[in-house]
Amino acid sequence: MAFTIDSFRNSALAKGGARANLFDVTIAGTGASTNLGGAVAEFTFACKAAAIPAQTIGVVEVPYFGRVVKVPGNKTFDNWNVTIINDEGFTIRNGMEKWIATMGTHIGNVNSATNANIYGQGTVKQYPKTGGTAALAQYNFVNIFPVNMSEIALAWDSNDAIEEFTIEFAYDYWTHGTIVV
Repeated sequence: MAFTIDSFRNSALAKGGARANLFDVTIAGTGASTNLGGAVAEFTFACKAAAIPAQTIGVVEVPYFGRVVKVPGNKTFDNWNVTIINDEGFTIRNGMEKWIATMGTHIGNVNSATNANIYGQGTVKQYPKTGGTAALAQYNFVNIFPVNMSEIALAWDSNDAIEEFTIEFAYDYWTHGTIVV
């Protein structure tokens, strides 16, 4: 096999490669709508960074006559992180604080929401360079809820910068498109 730039360009980069900056993120569902209200629509525009999920399959090691045989174990899902651009109304930040507070209030540490109001759904869509509206890939996160919200760093020397913060979501599982993986 000849190792040439042309071979690489014609095979691996036949369509120019997918771009990491052509994506959007949406959240929906009762938990998101109840707590974020109108900020659900803004979330897509304010979401600066996200990730397509990783997959991890555990390994079960079974000893057999002095050797170890490895077999696939259980699938685990790492938490999903998104980075949000903060607006002066703190619209999404306030909604996320409210969502987290429904799962355990600050003073009484009690759950103030019904089970249905805790969970939402998340979607990441990646788009082509051609500007088409049809997504190249879609990942759906099922039963998301926020488990961590980062600080917003403040400093007098932070000129020409917009505040941002990260939200970490737990979820049950994800699907790719309409196929359950």
